[in-house]
Amino acid sequence: MRDGDAEVTLLTMKRACLLTLCFVIAGTVGAEPRLRDGDFVAICGDSITEQKDYSVVIEDYFLMCQPAADLKAMQFGWGGETGPGFFSRMQNDVLRFRPTVATTCYGMNDGGYSPQTREKAKRYREAQQKIVRELKAAGVRVIVVGSPGCVDSDTFRKDPQQADMYNRVLADERDIAEQVAREEGVIFADVFDPMLNVMRRTKDKYGKEYHLAGADGVHPGHNGHLVMAYAFLKAMGCDGEIGTITADAGGGKAEASEGHKIVSCENGVIEVESTRYPFCFFGTPSSPDATSGVIEYLPFNQELNRLVLVVNGAEEGQKYRVTWGKVAKEFEGEELSRGVNLAAEFLENPFCDAFKKVDEAVRKQQAFETPMVKTLVHTLPQYVQAVPDERPALERVARKLAKQDHALMDASRAAVTPVRHAIKIEAVK
Repeated sequence: MRDGDAEVTLLTMKRACLLTLCFVIAGTVGAEPRLRDGDFVAICGDSITEQKDYSVVIEDYFLMCQPAADLKAMQFGWGGETGPGFFSRMQNDVLRFRPTVATTCYGMNDGGYSPQTREKAKRYREAQQKIVRELKAAGVRVIVVGSPGCVDSDTFRKDPQQADMYNRVLADERDIAEQVAREEGVIFADVFDPMLNVMRRTKDKYGKEYHLAGADGVHPGHNGHLVMAYAFLKAMGCDGEIGTITADAGGGKAEASEGHKIVSCENGVIEVESTRYPFCFFGTPSSPDATSGVIEYLPFNQELNRLVLVVNGAEEGQKYRVTWGKVAKEFEGEELSRGVNLAAEFLENPFCDAFKKVDEAVRKQQAFETPMVKTLVHTLPQYVQAVPDERPALERVARKLAKQDHALMDASRAAVTPVRHAIKIEAVK
């Protein structure tokens, strides 16, 4: 490990020990970090947000994992944007849609891709303060100030020393964002530390060619975006309770928590109908464009994705075979008595196909939002200035665009249809 990497990593590991505490603090300081039924979440940021990947993960999670009912999300990413740039457009481009929750993720461009200076740090701090205060003034109930992520230690400018330099700048911005959130009484989401930690550990396993912050060192693949989404979902207070299915070892009785209904239970086979999905992961683990390779080093399943099977009466010392969909795995009786997280144990599961359909609908929705905001809504003030008499007509255009987007949101929600699946439990002889 390079000396610079070692120093940054040591500091990051110390912060990582406090990461859980940071989330606890976020839950008790300032605005309530819990999502409420019917919340509308604005996901704001630069080109990394405009990639429409971590924002899709967040909306997928809202719709399928359902931390609250009837959640809606919209992404407002803008390539090349800085904090001051966002502040200048947020009233027209974002607040007109009246979000109740907003997340921000700025700093990558604010740092200028060069060493930190007092002037840059001051400009970043002041922009974060102004953004938070503007969101408060607009009545946004929950505000999550996200830190920037990291750059990749091997692909950023193909120069590890440059990567180390810029990660120091981004770490400084992380500290500034955290301080602003604390002073303003809102929520802080640490994106930087989880990304840096996961990057280090995945490179140890898959090699330097495995990039977490993208082939260009800045824009992550699906792997890095999953880490980003994890940070924001945790900051928003998502508790990860997808559901619990409880069965008797004898196979004659079963019950399920909200979002899941027992259809039948006989001969050791439990048929369930679920309207609440576990989060699903895909791809070849060693690929940066897969989500399956990072979950080994990220507590997404443990903290955000628990669909638990509990078998009452499972005998200690006895092995049981659990078959869910096309996959069978064996567990000790004591494991099943405590509860097994099906979402973590069965990456290939009966929800995967349904999950992909919802994800496709969400991506179609968010793909509409980028040109809607950047090309159409953003330019409305210029048209109003040029032809002020047409303001009512132009505002009707804005409302119709919002209506179209809400229709796509409805289509995303409608794609979440009940999934019937069977769980078979049998003692191994």
